[in-house]
Amino acid sequence: MSERQSQQVTLRLVRGVRGLRYQDIPAPALETARQCLLDFLGCALAGAADPLVDILIDEAAAREGASEASLIGRGERCTCTTAALINGSAAHALDFDDTHTTMVGHPSVPVLPAVLALAEIECAGGQRVVEAFVAGFELECRLGALLGGAQYAAGFHVTGTLGTIGAAAASARLLDLDEMQWLDAIGLAATQAAGLKASFGTMAKPLHAGRAAAVGLQSALLARRGFSAQRAIVEIAQGFAAAHASHAVSADLLDALEGRFLVRDTLFKYHAACYLTHAAIEAAADLRHTHAIDEAAIRAVEVHVSPIPLGVCNIEQPSTGLEGKFSLKATVALALLGDDTSALSTYSDGKMREPALVAMRDRVRVVADPMLLPTQARVVVETVTGRFEAAADTGVPADDLALQRSRLEAKFRTLAAPVLGESRAEELRAMVADVGELETIAPLIELTRPA
Repeated sequence: MSERQSQQVTLRLVRGVRGLRYQDIPAPALETARQCLLDFLGCALAGAADPLVDILIDEAAAREGASEASLIGRGERCTCTTAALINGSAAHALDFDDTHTTMVGHPSVPVLPAVLALAEIECAGGQRVVEAFVAGFELECRLGALLGGAQYAAGFHVTGTLGTIGAAAASARLLDLDEMQWLDAIGLAATQAAGLKASFGTMAKPLHAGRAAAVGLQSALLARRGFSAQRAIVEIAQGFAAAHASHAVSADLLDALEGRFLVRDTLFKYHAACYLTHAAIEAAADLRHTHAIDEAAIRAVEVHVSPIPLGVCNIEQPSTGLEGKFSLKATVALALLGDDTSALSTYSDGKMREPALVAMRDRVRVVADPMLLPTQARVVVETVTGRFEAAADTGVPADDLALQRSRLEAKFRTLAAPVLGESRAEELRAMVADVGELETIAPLIELTRPA
């Protein structure tokens, strides 16, 4: 790798998205971006009642006495950076938000809270919001492509690390920073980026998303005022790539992504658990439905997955609903018992202790198969009458965006209506569908607050 190539990674990442305009976004990518916004708002509205949000409000928002930015699903107000912190944490509290295999994390949840909080105080319109969101999304995913899976394998939660940089990029785009300010914002975000996979199954995991949003937003605001940082932070010795992925990166890898919009490849959740459990859930549910398997007849279950989920969602004896979201054994047991794995109420502390679930969970054995991708699973069920097998792959982006929208709208109504009421939730859904027509984002933000 030449000296020139080694010195331009951060700069090329910035130049790849800094000039992005709403009119440049292809229709499929634009539609997916709107779907990301709808799904994020549904998750944030439902997550606003989580106990971790009350704690964050008491410890942060209540002490500020500020009123510049809104909290989704709540009546309180606070500074824009605190709004980003709390809204990001709320939206990830239920682990129901979108994901992306290139980023190896959750791309929308660290970026949108920063964009919406900043757009509210900047009186930005819908097109600027979409531009900023897509710019941040694309930069964090492209950086994820450069780093590969090494960062995640080392123990970093990339929603917290890459997400901080994505939030900074989105905020820089909304603020229309110049190139040097962009580089400072990315440098400030990267040096503060954090999040460890060891925190999965606790309140600290959603905090990663909230902190990423707040730190990324603050980094852009500081850069606008002249706060300096390392402007080659990704590629420099002892920089982000070296520290987080233990290898050098080349800007040449970005050539393959030229002209692509990675937002189009977003994967959405329809089970309220860790995404790496979804293939196993769907294979198990398919077996139950196709073969009319009676749970009483099940003797043993094998779940074959990539080795990667074993370090992410393999809590063997979850005692809380939150831990259950990160348990292949528990989620497969739920599917085999016919429980609704899309319902938030399914993942309760009481459910995880139910004798029937515990008995089924203890019949499940998780097997590592290096031939499988992280989004693939094969489930084998042995019953008193025979042996049945099914496989699933949840890593393929949807071809039919209209069908995907329909599924996401149904999910949104389920999440938003209990908070806003059916009429207000429907009004918000319609406004998101036409977000590019909004002269200011204010009416959309207002609809996220309970009447």
